[in-house]
Amino acid sequence: MANIYDGAFRTILNDCRKLIIPVINEIFGETYIGEEEIQFFPNEHFIDQKDEADRERITDTNFTIFGKIPKKYHIECESSLPDGKITIRLFEYDAQIALDEGEVTEETLTVTFPNTAVLYLRTYKKTPDKMKYVIITPGGTVQYDVPIMKVQTYSLDDIFEKRLLMLIPFYIFSHEKGFPEYNSNEQKLAELKAEYQEILKRLDELEQQGVIGAFDKRTIIELSGDVIKEIAQKYENVQKGVGDIMGGALIETSARRLKNEAENETKKQTALKLLKRGKQTVEEIAEDTGLSITEVEQLAGIQTV
Repeated sequence: MANIYDGAFRTILNDCRKLIIPVINEIFGETYIGEEEIQFFPNEHFIDQKDEADRERITDTNFTIFGKIPKKYHIECESSLPDGKITIRLFEYDAQIALDEGEVTEETLTVTFPNTAVLYLRTYKKTPDKMKYVIITPGGTVQYDVPIMKVQTYSLDDIFEKRLLMLIPFYIFSHEKGFPEYNSNEQKLAELKAEYQEILKRLDELEQQGVIGAFDKRTIIELSGDVIKEIAQKYENVQKGVGDIMGGALIETSARRLKNEAENETKKQTALKLLKRGKQTVEEIAEDTGLSITEVEQLAGIQTV
């Protein structure tokens, strides 16, 4: 069901919003460094219809990135066959987004259309490389392209090298046509499972390097499992084989988090005892316990309250 994929896209974007920046750089040729502020706006818009009740349109994304110049973006996630209707929907969204934030000064209305793109999870022969708006007005004709990102054209190496990590939950779409073979051929299924083991390994490495946090990694893994469960529901071996890998990783991540929390609590208790004795400096206690100097100073402050 497309709503599962839309939901996964919105979740990773809203919960791990920094992951959208490399995607924006890839689609629009921007040079954001990843530290820019991102502000999200309501996704619900009401399309005015004459003599009828207004229609509610829910966009997948509506946000502004504050770089040197603030820029508004609107990205839609699509898994269906291109039929021309999405272009109409996109324009409705864009026009409403522009109108919602339009400004009127001395009877002059100024509206700013967002930078819009479509993320296609499936690629068909009919899937274009871009869409186009042509707006004919009494003051002249305006036209511009709406770029398309095709998930299935990105290899794992592409995704990790370009840091397009928010595409990982949808990477399984690249293998969709092979599901019948994976489901009946153990060797082929083993190769697919190995690929997902590699994904988990690379995510672990990025977490250790501080590129992503534990929450981001867990969200990517969890949403990958949700998408796999949905897209492979007719292929039990695929669903179970790859799904179990992602599910196992979630359990391991939770167990590791609990273990780390327990170890950190032990370190804090040890530091508190050493602080109480008063025979070591903050720096020495930090070195002996493995806590940071800031953490030990915070504990020292708590102890003196």
